[in-house]
Amino acid sequence: MARTLVTGATGFIGSHVTRLLVARGDEVAVLVRPGSPEQAITGLDVRRLRGDILDRRAVRRAMRGVDRVFHVAGRTDLRAPRAALMSVAVEGTTIVLEEALRAEVSRVVHTSSAAAIGPASRGRSATETSPWTGGRYGIAYLDAVHEAESAALRLAARGLPLVVVNPTHVLGAGDLGRSSTALVSRFLRRQIPAYVEGTLNVVGVEDVARGMLLADERGRVGERYLLGNRNYTMTRLFADLGRLSGVQPPPLKLPSTMARAFAAVAHRAGAETLPTVTEVRAASLNWSFSSRKAKRELGWTTRPHEDCLEETIAWYRGRENGALAPPGSMQPLPLRVAGGAMRRVWL
Repeated sequence: MARTLVTGATGFIGSHVTRLLVARGDEVAVLVRPGSPEQAITGLDVRRLRGDILDRRAVRRAMRGVDRVFHVAGRTDLRAPRAALMSVAVEGTTIVLEEALRAEVSRVVHTSSAAAIGPASRGRSATETSPWTGGRYGIAYLDAVHEAESAALRLAARGLPLVVVNPTHVLGAGDLGRSSTALVSRFLRRQIPAYVEGTLNVVGVEDVARGMLLADERGRVGERYLLGNRNYTMTRLFADLGRLSGVQPPPLKLPSTMARAFAAVAHRAGAETLPTVTEVRAASLNWSFSSRKAKRELGWTTRPHEDCLEETIAWYRGRENGALAPPGSMQPLPLRVAGGAMRRVWL
């Protein structure tokens, strides 16, 4: 029986990975920050260890007797300060993986992000070998995950038996911290009055968790594997969310420069529920990816792409239905009128 340590087990992806590891028969220990909610892993037969990934002594103690490590802990908040993102992503990853190397574990699966590869050029899809161009956008989250992955691969070059996975935009049930599924929550609350035309690859959290176990079992050391499914334009994604939820999609599509200007004004006025300038900039990029390598080398498969949309909608309806727009809801009339006017102008 493998002794497996999971960081970030109380989070969205981490809790699904932990459940699969328990089902696989591993003896699982989870490193949990003091005070961190544990609802996502309630009832699981795991050994709970208290400690922060930034506390080297706690991490070193957690590594004792461990065979395998799934490093999933991290932050995905585009609104978080750069220093906080860098601390958790880069310093935290370095501590965990250096201690894994010191403990001579037999395998590490490092959870990076498709953002560490960066957006693709227009009309193309990025792969694991695409050159990094994300630094030009000044988005702290992109820089943090890219630097963390670079640190991880440097440790692989020093002998750490490491495999990297790069999930795209993860949807599904169980996102207690409203991380990557916040987009759907905002949609259902009609908190997205307008949007820009970027591209987003979405994937189900259960598919990602299965892919991570396959990376552990079959992945090549020092390699990274994109775990994604459907490439959506934002227009198509919102249309599908509208069809599946019964909530009318935002009718107003804006040029990116105009949307960023509106976002800046809105946040100066205290409209915290609306997208920030950084979120608008990120949404306008081409997050289109190919996962052929993971399918070819790991034998990874994905479910129909609409499943994760339906699961996310159902999960939020089950938890927060009173705060969401009911099926059949229309967008405010001024937005619909403005959307129609903008379409006539741009057509």
